[in-house]
Amino acid sequence: MTKPTTLKTFLWFDGNLGEALEFYAATFTDFVLHSSGRPEADGKLMTAEFSIHGHEFIGMGWPGGPKFNDAISLALTVDGQDEVDRVWDAITKDGEEGQCGWCKDPFGVSWQVIPVQMREHTGNPDPAKAAYAWAALRKMKKIVIQDFIEG
Repeated sequence: MTKPTTLKTFLWFDGNLGEALEFYAATFTDFVLHSSGRPEADGKLMTAEFSIHGHEFIGMGWPGGPKFNDAISLALTVDGQDEVDRVWDAITKDGEEGQCGWCKDPFGVSWQVIPVQMREHTGNPDPAKAAYAWAALRKMKKIVIQDFIEG
């Protein structure tokens, strides 16, 4: 065997793969479209391989597929509040907010937007500070790093 086994996330978009790729290209700073295909006569994009921050995806745009649900989400660890705000605002503009950093994009894909700095607070060796951070997180929709610090 000369080729390594690979793992990619497959996403089935309900006839709007092209729109999803345009959204991801505008939202994520490290989006790469590797390949795409248009086998249908209506010109709609049916397949694509792409990556977001190095994570590989296969997308399909065949109409009538199952809807996305909260059983799976894509966790995006970002650096700093500015990046949390930028990505969160882009995803939720036509999507929806959830609790504790979860949100859905306009296509129904569930994301977690997590600042790397959150772990400093939720994983604090001081049990009281860690408990405060976890309690603060449970009250948040978009994660706000400053809210982990006792005032």
